[in-house]
Formats: sequence, structure tokens, C-alpha cells
Amino acid sequence: MVRISQQRVKCIGCNACVEAAPYRWRMSRKDGKCTLIQAVEKRGMFNILVTDDEYEANVDAAMHCPVNCIKIEQI
Repeated sequence: MVRISQQRVKCIGCNACVEAAPYRWRMSRKDGKCTLIQAVEKRGMFNILVTDDEYEANVDAAMHCPVNCIKIEQI
């Protein structure tokens, strides 16, 4: 399993994560920030557990995030 975490308040809406993993990320029309699809928010952090097949694309998304608001960890 892989945990994807996003500190959305830091997001600047650069779209890098959407380009890397469009099935897991999308741009919000409300505020122009990236949204982690199906994530649960808790104290400002958005988290989701996904299968291992999403690991590489989301590591790529985290590496290209200019504000480092995405964290990926294998559990």
C-alpha cells in the first residue's frame, strides 16, 4: 500500500501532479489548486491509501511539485 499526502494550503496550482498522475490529481475550478482525488482531509492534510501500482507516477508528481506539498510513502 502507498499513502499519498498533500498539504493543499501550500499548493500553487502548477499542474505538475496532474500531468504525472491525472487519474489521482485534478485542478480545482474554485481556487486553482490541485486536488487529491478521493482523499480525506484531516487537520489541513489530505490523505489517501492506494495500491502499489500508483507509486511511481505519484513519486514523479511529488518530485516535480515546486513547493513540496506532496508526500509519498510505502506502508
